[in-house]
Amino acid sequence: MTNNSFEENISRSELKKSLLNIKNTSKKVELNSILLKIDALNKNKSNTSYENTLISDFQNTYKNKFTNVTQPISVVQLATSTQNNLSIDSVFIASTTIDNSIVNVLIRNHGEAQNNIPITLYNDQKLISKQSFSIEEKNIKTIAFEIDKKSQFLGKLKLTLNDTFIFDNQFLFAINPEEKINILAIGKSAEYLSKIYNNTAFHFTQYPTESINYNNLQHQQLIILNELENIPISLQNSLVEFSKQGGNLVIIPNTFLELDSYASFFKKLGVGSISAKTETPLKMTRIHYAHPFFKNVFYKRVDNFQYPTSQNHFPTSFYNSNNLISYENNEGFLKEIKTKTNSIFWIASSLERENSNFINSPLIVPVFYNFGELSLTPTQLYYSLGQENKITIKADLQKDEILSITTNKGSWIPLQQQYQKKVILTTNDLPENQDFYTISKGNTSIQTIAFNPPTEESKLSFLDVNTLAKDHTNISVFSSIQDLFMENTKKNEVHWLWKWFLALAIVSLLLEILILKFFKS
Repeated sequence: MTNNSFEENISRSELKKSLLNIKNTSKKVELNSILLKIDALNKNKSNTSYENTLISDFQNTYKNKFTNVTQPISVVQLATSTQNNLSIDSVFIASTTIDNSIVNVLIRNHGEAQNNIPITLYNDQKLISKQSFSIEEKNIKTIAFEIDKKSQFLGKLKLTLNDTFIFDNQFLFAINPEEKINILAIGKSAEYLSKIYNNTAFHFTQYPTESINYNNLQHQQLIILNELENIPISLQNSLVEFSKQGGNLVIIPNTFLELDSYASFFKKLGVGSISAKTETPLKMTRIHYAHPFFKNVFYKRVDNFQYPTSQNHFPTSFYNSNNLISYENNEGFLKEIKTKTNSIFWIASSLERENSNFINSPLIVPVFYNFGELSLTPTQLYYSLGQENKITIKADLQKDEILSITTNKGSWIPLQQQYQKKVILTTNDLPENQDFYTISKGNTSIQTIAFNPPTEESKLSFLDVNTLAKDHTNISVFSSIQDLFMENTKKNEVHWLWKWFLALAIVSLLLEILILKFFKS
């Protein structure tokens, strides 16, 4: 019995073959399940001559798991000669530009300090970068790699060293080509929007309210309401549904907006309230640099630029909101409202030139560019073997269409739920091996994903099995498999000697009876 297989009534040669064919697996089996299985098997056996042996490193195992042991068990703990281990713990995208991404790799040291350890990054089989690093005892280290984000990147990271575990010296991650971000502006035509979103990263369109194709709204990642005097009820309802599906909104008010219309819309969104226009000119004097929205936008804080102004603005009271840019009176000019499903950005005043010079400010480009960039939900770089994973795939399936997961060794159809414009796949026991896998619709490849062993398998946390023998009389502990076999051989020798002595005693008794009968006669 192993973590992923069970065999019984096999010959010695079959056992040898099975042991030689044991492969690494990320599948976990609870110790209680193994002990219950042993009990059930032994109860079904008429022959009581059997041995129960557990062979393991007993990683992440605790003494209380053995409280229900009823059968005699021999325990052999496998141990390595070294107690040092480095593992690649995680990978994440730290920042992006139009062309490149910075990928941060988190290295975790589970043992003693290490120096000059090589780490190599490949894109599939192509060498991209090689670095070396040192790391303190039981510490973590972050290493950065720059990669091209224009095309698919099948990342393979490798540590070169000899330590306790080898499997965690390699780590896979997949970055798929980004599709263009769909941005729709509704309302007044704005030349500055066309200029900002005029590059390969965006697909930008703008329409007046009366020309909207409502069926097209769910295809967008970002919708900008640009200076609408009122928001029609039908548009409000569609935008609320768009928000629930994860789409982001940017709302720029009209100087002469209908307050009731906006108030109704905010109520449906569940974000808060809007107040009547304030006719006080104000400067925008504070950029909230620490907010993640402005991450990697500025090399340093800018304190001496000409502050943009607006002649009037609409105060708001939003739930769960943060100021990104504030007026001189600390009211928010640009706010982000975080909901359970999306982000809504509110600009407090009209951006018409008669009312504000914000569109002439250096801030206009990074602000609106980030509106677009942040509206694209990044795909997960990797998933973990041996546990449940939820994988969201952008796909519009017909009634009888399904997605499959394929590799060069085969394919399978995972559990899947279809939603509007997306499918959520659920994986559990499959896949079993660290590798890249392709999600396909028929013969069409949609996306590549990567699977790695779970990170808890890298911990140098082992049970001291010697304490088991002290607490449990039916548990015997051996330092090696050889010691176990030697002990069993001794027991068998004693057992056979006892049988021989018993046989000789019986023979002697019979001879004595015969002799007594002979002399009596």
